[in-house]
Amino acid sequence: MAQVLEFKLPDLGEGLTEAEIVRWLVEVGDVVAIDQPVVEVETAKAMVEVPCPYGGVVTARFGEEGTELPVGAPLLTVAVGAPEGSSGSGEDSGSDPESAGGSGNVLVGYGTGAPAARRRRIRPDRLDRSVTEAPVSGAPVVKAPVLEAPVVKVLAADASVSEGPVPVVSPLVRRLARQHDIDLRRLAGSGPDGLILRADVDRAIRTAEETATATARAAQAPVQAQAPAAAPNGVAAAVDAERIPLRGVRGAVADKLSRSRTEIPDATCWVDADATELMAVRAAMNAATGPSAGPKVSVLALLARICTAALARFPELNSTVDTEAREIVRLSGVHLGFAAQTERGLVVPVVRDAHTRNAESIGAEIARLTELARTGKLSPAQLTGGTFTLNNYGVFGVDGSTPIINHPEAAMLGVGRIMPKPWVHQGELAVRQVVQLSLTFDHRVCDGGTAGGFLRYVADCVEQPAVLLRTL
Repeated sequence: MAQVLEFKLPDLGEGLTEAEIVRWLVEVGDVVAIDQPVVEVETAKAMVEVPCPYGGVVTARFGEEGTELPVGAPLLTVAVGAPEGSSGSGEDSGSDPESAGGSGNVLVGYGTGAPAARRRRIRPDRLDRSVTEAPVSGAPVVKAPVLEAPVVKVLAADASVSEGPVPVVSPLVRRLARQHDIDLRRLAGSGPDGLILRADVDRAIRTAEETATATARAAQAPVQAQAPAAAPNGVAAAVDAERIPLRGVRGAVADKLSRSRTEIPDATCWVDADATELMAVRAAMNAATGPSAGPKVSVLALLARICTAALARFPELNSTVDTEAREIVRLSGVHLGFAAQTERGLVVPVVRDAHTRNAESIGAEIARLTELARTGKLSPAQLTGGTFTLNNYGVFGVDGSTPIINHPEAAMLGVGRIMPKPWVHQGELAVRQVVQLSLTFDHRVCDGGTAGGFLRYVADCVEQPAVLLRTL
């Protein structure tokens, strides 16, 4: 008989502890190859396809799309072994992934390179109905092997929730019911064969909350007749409100910004700069033709190159603060982050070793990372490790802002839109291309003189790009 192996949500690295199921790529009954992607999950930093280290038939999936799972929670079970024509003795071959036909590879986004097989469904009428017990991680759970029908039932082992067999597929469903005092024995599952899904528990929770709310309102009716009730945060109870969970990318951004404002004593300085010459240099670079002409260079790439030159002169701003050791950690290399707005929210891809690149190389890497960000294919490693961030909010048509530092970095440069404005040039009033530059910095790593010197150098390079040539 085939062996049923449980594949758990692997450690995604970079301190991530949970992920949300965005889309299942396989269904129960599908045949999967070793390291074939089986589910697409969203972490706080990226959208990732998770490959399964086992090859066989999917016998169960744990969690619906939209469910958030902790690292180590079951994702799916796979029956390893051929259901037809097998010459096996039926003995358990052990739990070693390789001996059971698995790659042993559990790191998200990294497979062995084995080609993915076409998905194939196993017909229910071709399957044996026998069930085998496969203890996983020391917990007695009844699992269905390859010879089970496409719907798999797992018995609830939590006596506090149910005293008898209940068809529940996910431990998260049992935990959710326990947290909200929902008796699973009283629920009618909407899944196949009465399977209790998370949606069933959610409906029961809503029903209980509505009942409790109605009871409370009825009891408070005389009081409410005298004064309008108020909801949390002072919002009138009569006002409809939409609640949006802070999770995934939005949750990660909220946590990082809150931590930045809580831990970092930041200060902001700004200056207007005449970007006319910078725009002329960019136009000349992009107008070049012939074999020596490279790809088009963006304004962001030029500003990024200016930032790396400025950080070489003012390394205090390319640092972080170790609060436990009470030390300023000055970093030798520049990993330049840049803010990119996507449909999933604001992300900050990182150009590695930006201090070793010219404007053309930086621009090419920015373009590559931006495309990955828009398609949701950035890996966690491409979104972490930055030492300084450049934020071009001018693309949204605004002139200025006060950037919030990307914790645990020490500074961020904000760039407004470049637009024609009256400007005194060479003693005369003229219309010039003007941009506002804002620098938010951690006052623990330097004083205003250093921050002002950095910002003034950036502005000088914008106004006179030839200044940058002296540092090349």
